[in-house]
Amino acid sequence: MSDKTNPDDSLDVAYRVIDQEIEALKKLRRSLDENFQKAVELILSRPGRVIVTGLGKSGAIGRKIAATMASTGTASYFLHASEGLHGDLGIVHKDDVVICLSKSGNTDELNVLLPVFHKLGVPIIAITSNLDSVLAKHSQVVLNIGVREEACPHDLAPTSSTTAMVVLGDALSIALLEKRHFTREDFAFLHPAGSLGRRLLIRVDDLMETGERVPYVAPEAKMKEAVLQMASKRGICMVVNPQMRILGVITTGDLNRLVERTEHFFHIPVTEVMNPNPKIIRSKTLAYTAYKKMEEYRIIAMPVIDEDEKLIGVIHLHDIMRAGIF
Repeated sequence: MSDKTNPDDSLDVAYRVIDQEIEALKKLRRSLDENFQKAVELILSRPGRVIVTGLGKSGAIGRKIAATMASTGTASYFLHASEGLHGDLGIVHKDDVVICLSKSGNTDELNVLLPVFHKLGVPIIAITSNLDSVLAKHSQVVLNIGVREEACPHDLAPTSSTTAMVVLGDALSIALLEKRHFTREDFAFLHPAGSLGRRLLIRVDDLMETGERVPYVAPEAKMKEAVLQMASKRGICMVVNPQMRILGVITTGDLNRLVERTEHFFHIPVTEVMNPNPKIIRSKTLAYTAYKKMEEYRIIAMPVIDEDEKLIGVIHLHDIMRAGIF
């Protein structure tokens, strides 16, 4: 037998698996009915947590579903079906709701837990492909993933079924998120560490320079004064009226273009050099938004205004990068 493999063969396998799993998701979409809404309403009606449980690959998907729900405003916890038989059932309270995942619906370890859930008065939501299973018959709500055949050529390794489960879990999580009116700010509160949390928490006014560190001149000023401001305050200078409203901005790019035209520019009025339509940003804007705007327009600093359109600060690209929101 040759050790050489035709790369086209592997691509064909990949295409086939992806196509089969896409078909599984299309079937899942068609099979969704009022039971999905019942599941959402049941979860919302319970004051406790969502306990997600399963075994094997279904358990791995259950852990992901519990994590997604927890991060999007639905208190949840993953209970390993085997561990539940050895003491971990103590985490389940009467105010909770349980989501059980099993393609066959006849997983021995999971089915042993069902009478305990009933004794506790905890309602069960089943995610399964077998509507005649023990799990389905003991559940208040059954969500049918409808997968009969896996993408595995031997119909053994959970593939299409676990894909359907994870997508259904995502759908539940987002439906609950919207019902709870869970906001970006709520999301950031639950993700305070790492770049994701910083993107959603840190605002321009957390990073901007203020007071004497803000470079600006009056409209009657000459370029000599603007250059001194730019040299001592990081390469940008705003031109403002007596009410501190921005009339224009001078950047190092403007200065470079001026030097190319003439070496004698100190006496030139700033109003002849400034950009009268500069890119500005409000102080309450997310710093990540400021970064994206700087990236789009290829600038390294922006003046910051308040709700009254008055200059109150300046934010620099380097300060945003130092804050680690990437």
